[in-house]
Amino acid sequence: MEIYYDEVDSEVLVVKADGGLNARTADGFVTDLEKLVDAGLRKIIVNCSSLNYISSYGLGILVRLHRRLARHGGNVKIASVKGVIVEVLRLTKLNTIFEIYPDVPRARLAFRPKTPSR
Repeated sequence: MEIYYDEVDSEVLVVKADGGLNARTADGFVTDLEKLVDAGLRKIIVNCSSLNYISSYGLGILVRLHRRLARHGGNVKIASVKGVIVEVLRLTKLNTIFEIYPDVPRARLAFRPKTPSR
């Protein structure tokens, strides 16, 4: 399992999770992300296109990241979720907490400011 920084631009950090997300793989990752959030990062996308497994601890890590960002006025979006991971998010009702997008570009677009209707 690897978690790495996939894309970085001026406002949005995309991280990619490969393999499984559990206690062994997530602690250092989330600690690093929390430091970035405390330093001013407000927009994170977790790319799950290569994620095959997530434990209850891994789900807790995502919630922890969500709460940290929310306290700082930010948000985390989930992209490219597939297979059993979709079902896990639905069964745990985490799909009501996280905004889930079919791919990273759509998640990135969701971070754009809303323009007023004319």
